[in-house]
Amino acid sequence: MHGLMRGYIRGVDAVNHRLGRVVMYGVFVLMGILLWSSVSKTFFLPSLWTLEMAQFVMVGYYILGGPYSLQLGSNVRMDLLYGGWSTRKKAWFDAFTVLLLIFYLCVLLYGAISSTAYSLGYWRDAPLSYLFGVLIGTEDVGRLEQSSSAWRPYMWPIKVVMIVGFFLMILQCLSEFFKDVLRLKGADI
Repeated sequence: MHGLMRGYIRGVDAVNHRLGRVVMYGVFVLMGILLWSSVSKTFFLPSLWTLEMAQFVMVGYYILGGPYSLQLGSNVRMDLLYGGWSTRKKAWFDAFTVLLLIFYLCVLLYGAISSTAYSLGYWRDAPLSYLFGVLIGTEDVGRLEQSSSAWRPYMWPIKVVMIVGFFLMILQCLSEFFKDVLRLKGADI
């Protein structure tokens, strides 16, 4: 069992580490978009796409970088008591709180799936089966949702990024939970 947990930890941590290292450069993409927005508004005609594209890039940067941040322990903690605890007590507390985080992320993932199904033209009450049907080709895509701005981009790509990000965050939370379990058992990680 310990070997299975260690294998899972190594696999998930490797994927999220590599993805996080790539996504962290998204801040430069965001800066480029905002720079172009400033230049175009000052010297040329204002670009319609820059504000929404900056928002989309920021969503991807934030959501896809979340698992990497969690892996590095860069998340914010209230350190009134936690810093003085023993490693074992920290592991118990972290194991409990990460289970609450997993529940919250599952709710967010379901919401992202429902929102993505809606953006693909599905308005009924079974978004999971609909998206699975779209993936395997048994369901048709309806009228695609577009933003209400002047640029009117399709919304499904950023919503798919949200699904992927929440899923990877759940996987990373499970990895952190397994690390805490191994710490409690006194095993090497």
